[in-house]
Amino acid sequence: VTITTRLLVSHLSGIRHYEKDIAKVKEEKEKANRALKLTKPQQDKEQKEGKGIEKTDSVKPRKEHDSETKSRNSKPGRRDKEFDQEEYYLKEKFESVIESLKIFKNDPLFFKPGSQFLYSTYGFTLLSAVVERASGQKFTGYMLKMFRDLDMLSTVLDDNEAMIYNRARCYVYNKKGRLVNAPYVDNSYKWAGGGFLSSVGDLLKFGNALLYSYQAGQFKSSIGKLLPGYLKPGTVAMMWTPVPKTEVSWDRDGKYAMAWAVVEKKQECGCCRQQRHYTSHTGGAVGASSVLLILPEELRPGAGAAPVPPPRGVIVTIVCNMQSVALNGTALKIAREFDKERQAQ
Repeated sequence: VTITTRLLVSHLSGIRHYEKDIAKVKEEKEKANRALKLTKPQQDKEQKEGKGIEKTDSVKPRKEHDSETKSRNSKPGRRDKEFDQEEYYLKEKFESVIESLKIFKNDPLFFKPGSQFLYSTYGFTLLSAVVERASGQKFTGYMLKMFRDLDMLSTVLDDNEAMIYNRARCYVYNKKGRLVNAPYVDNSYKWAGGGFLSSVGDLLKFGNALLYSYQAGQFKSSIGKLLPGYLKPGTVAMMWTPVPKTEVSWDRDGKYAMAWAVVEKKQECGCCRQQRHYTSHTGGAVGASSVLLILPEELRPGAGAAPVPPPRGVIVTIVCNMQSVALNGTALKIAREFDKERQAQ
């Protein structure tokens, strides 16, 4: 088989995630698909009839809403099944991304690359090895230089030995429902898929850099010569274009693109909800949860000549030092409120 970089970045490679048993993975996916089929007819009916639907924004995705309600009502100490996987708690230190490939390199693929979607942290470990070989630099050094270019000075490797100012303690609920410190782990086996520490300020800079790059090509020179974006507009547009055969666990309206979940602009019937275009990604680690959501402003014809340069839109980022907290729905709600306020001005 052939595994391309595009397949890796869209989680279509067939490389396993933390679960090694393909039968268990298929069982969980079938349960999720059955639950989706049960809720979809009623949601479609409500959408067409316009019952209880906001006219200007999409409703909170049912799956995200249900997951947040469940997290609030469930007993403390109940963990996501994913966090029951032993590999989440590796303590071995790997000196390079090439060395960390040994964890999964001899395991069979779960399916033919390109045929199915399976979120895989290890797919991004392989992706980091590609970056290392293509750049001729150590992956961690390459990323830290990129963060410096973006003025993300608080974004660093989650290295246990390093003295990192203002590093937060992470927490989990134990089986008795008591709040305790998260267990010790070493994330050197997955730098690309969950090995960096950051702050809400730095993630905001990252979101602004992407949104600026995305919109820079839409503005005319009448507002003055714009500096180029960190990425080309076409590159960001490609990253934010949904890829067929993908899915998103934290937003049922979305599809996976290239390292981002994307919801496209859509309105099926008159007076029904208008689905805005936005992109997001959540993060889950031992003792921590996060989200970064970007809601671009819908530029009207001629808006490129307006005096306000890019980035234009709303960016929401939340970082929480608590495990298994659903944040995407909250971020989307915040983004909508700020967007309404902007439109009212």
